Amino acid sequence: MRSLLAGTPALFVSGAILVALAVPPAQAQDVEWRSYGSDAAGTKYSPLDQINRETIDDLQIAWRQSVLPEVMREGREDFTPPVASQNTPLMADGRLYISSALGTVAALDAATGEVLWFDTPPDRDGEPFTRVRQTRGVAYWDDPQSDDARVLAVVGSYLVALNARTGERYPDFGDGGEVDLTQGFDRPVETFSWGSPPLVVGDIVVIGSAMSDVTNPNMPAMKEMPPGDVRGFDVRTGRQVWIFHTIPREGEPGNETWLTALTEDRASWEYSGNTNMWAWPSADEELGLVYVPLSTPTNDYYGGYRPGDNLFAESIVCLDARTGERVWHFQAVHHGIWDYDFAAAPNVIDLQVEGRSEPVKAVAAVSKQAFTYVFDRVTGEPVWPIEERPVPPGDVPGEWYAPTQPFPTRPPAFDQQGTTVEDLIDFTPELRRDALEVFEQYVTGPLFTAPSMVDDSPGGTGGTLQMPGVVGGADWGGSAVDPETGILYVPSVHSESVIGIVPSEHPRSDMRLVVQTLALLEGPNELPIFKPPYGRLVAIDLKKGEILWSKANGDGPRDHPLLKDLDLPPLGQPGRVSPLVTKSFVFLGEGGNTGVVVLQPIWGGAGGKMFRAYDKLTGDVVWEMELPGGTTAAPMTYMVDGRQYILVTVGWEDMPSEYVALALPERD
Repeated sequence: MRSLLAGTPALFVSGAILVALAVPPAQAQDVEWRSYGSDAAGTKYSPLDQINRETIDDLQIAWRQSVLPEVMREGREDFTPPVASQNTPLMADGRLYISSALGTVAALDAATGEVLWFDTPPDRDGEPFTRVRQTRGVAYWDDPQSDDARVLAVVGSYLVALNARTGERYPDFGDGGEVDLTQGFDRPVETFSWGSPPLVVGDIVVIGSAMSDVTNPNMPAMKEMPPGDVRGFDVRTGRQVWIFHTIPREGEPGNETWLTALTEDRASWEYSGNTNMWAWPSADEELGLVYVPLSTPTNDYYGGYRPGDNLFAESIVCLDARTGERVWHFQAVHHGIWDYDFAAAPNVIDLQVEGRSEPVKAVAAVSKQAFTYVFDRVTGEPVWPIEERPVPPGDVPGEWYAPTQPFPTRPPAFDQQGTTVEDLIDFTPELRRDALEVFEQYVTGPLFTAPSMVDDSPGGTGGTLQMPGVVGGADWGGSAVDPETGILYVPSVHSESVIGIVPSEHPRSDMRLVVQTLALLEGPNELPIFKPPYGRLVAIDLKKGEILWSKANGDGPRDHPLLKDLDLPPLGQPGRVSPLVTKSFVFLGEGGNTGVVVLQPIWGGAGGKMFRAYDKLTGDVVWEMELPGGTTAAPMTYMVDGRQYILVTVGWEDMPSEYVALALPERD
C-alpha cells in the first residue's frame, strides 16, 4: 500500500471525467454513492438536484484522472491503460474507491481526483505483481460501533479487504489479508475470474464468478466445465459462510431438471458448468434478501449434452443473505440456447401498483430479450401474469428443446423481438432490397426461434438471425429506477446476432457442436438491415406496467451518404451504456467505440462522445455535452463539501480511459 500526502497535485491526465456544481458554503454537505448501483437496491438513483434545469447549462469539467494515475505507473511506464474501462468508482467519506487499470484498488480525493493511497498486492512465487483484470467496481462496508470501514474487492483470483482510510490490508482477513477464490468450490477450480463488483449485505460479502463460456470451432469445446456458484463470505474474517450451487447437486431442488443425455452414462448436472453470476446482485438489506441474476450453462448455444430445463440457469434467484438458502426463483429461459442470460442486477423498489390497495415490495429485472420481469420480492409472485407459451423446436442434431418459454404480459417488450420482413429498413427502395437479400440468407422467425446449422450448400442458410442478439436488448449496463415515481429507465441496444451451429474442429473437444462465431450481422452499405432506433432509452411506468416513452439515444448513422439528404430523425447510437437518475434528470452517454465484445458494426461506429440529460417524464433532451471520449462505464454522482459531481468513465480508440468529473463552477 502507498499512502500519498494530501497536497499531491491533481493529475489532469486520461481518465474519468467529473462534473461539479457551484453551491453556497451554507449548503455544504456530503452525499455518498456507497455501492456500484448507488445502493444495495441497485437503483442507480440519487436525490441530488444541485444540477437542475436552472444550473445545468453551467456544467463543466472539474477534474480528470487516468484509470492508471501517474503515481501508480512506477516500473510500468510502457503500460497503456485500456481504452474501454468499465470501472465505476464508489464514494464514501470524501473518497472515491476505484479498481485501477492494474486491477488493484486505489482511493482518490473526491473533490480533486488526487490519489490518496493505492494497494500493491504481494509477490507470488517469487515474482512481483504485474497486473490483473480491472473490475467494474468494488464494495464498501463500515461498522459505526467500531469505526471500522473497509473496501472489499476482487483482485485477480483473490478477495481482499482494505482499510478505507489508509489502504492497509487486514492481516486477519483470510490468509494474510486475502482469500483465494479458487478454493471453496465443490469441484476443482484451477482459475477464478470475475469482473463485477461484490455486494455487502449485512456482514456478508456476496461474490459471483465468470467461468469462461466462450467457444468456437477452433477451441476445445468441453462439456465438463467449472460451476459458476455464488458464495457469501464473512466481511470481517473472509471465512466462506455459504455456497449456492447454480447447478443443483443431488438432492437439492432443481436437480431433477438436469436429465441424462442419450450419449452419456451420468446425469448432466454432474459435469455441466458455467451458469455464472457474471453480473452483480442487488439486495433488500432490511429483509436480508439478495437477488442473484444468473447466466447460461456450458456451451451457450448447444445444449444436447444437458437435456432438461436446467435450473437455475437464466434465472433470478432470491437467497437469504445470511445463509445462502434459496427463498424463491424464477427461470426466464428454459434450456437456454440463445445466450439470454441476466446481465445486470435487478432493481429493488417499493411500488403502489395500479389496481392494488397495498404497496408492493417489488424487484424488476430487465433482460437481453427486451422483457421486464416484475415480482413481489418477498414471495417471488409476478406482479402481472407471466404466461408459458409454446415455441417451435429446432432441428439441430441431438439438441433438446423446451416446449414453452415464459412471456410477461406486462410491461410490453422495450425493443424488437423476433425477425420479420416488416422489420427491415425502408429508407429507400434500394436499401430495402439490399436488406431483404441479406435477410433471406438466414433462418428467421419470432422470439426464441432456435439456433440452426450452418448450411454452406447452394441455397443453404448461414444460421439463425436472432433478435434481440447476444448483447440485447438490455445488457450489463442494466437499468435505473426512480423510487419517487416508480419509473424504470432502460437503455437498449437494437442489435441482432447470427447463431449458426457447426461441428467443432478441435481434436480435444468432447462436444461435437458449437457456435460458429459471435460476430454481429454486417448489413449492406455499413447499415443495419432492421429499422431504427439502434440505441434507445425507454421509460417504463412500473406502477402501471406500461411504456411511458421511448427515445433514440443519439444521431446514429444519419450522416451516412445514402441517408444524409432524407431529413431523418435521430436514429440512435448502439453503444453499450448505463443510466444515472437524479431528482432532476436521467443521464445517459453514447458508449465507447472499441474494446467491447460484440459492438454493432455500423456507419460511424457504435459509440459516441455525447453525454445527455433527459427529462424524466417526457424523454426530451434538456442538455448535452461532448466529452473527450465515449462513456464506457456506469456514471455516478455524489456531493462533497456541498458541491455535486457527476463522474463518468470515458475512453476512445485513440484515448486511454479516464475518470471525468463534471460540476458547476465554484463560487467565490
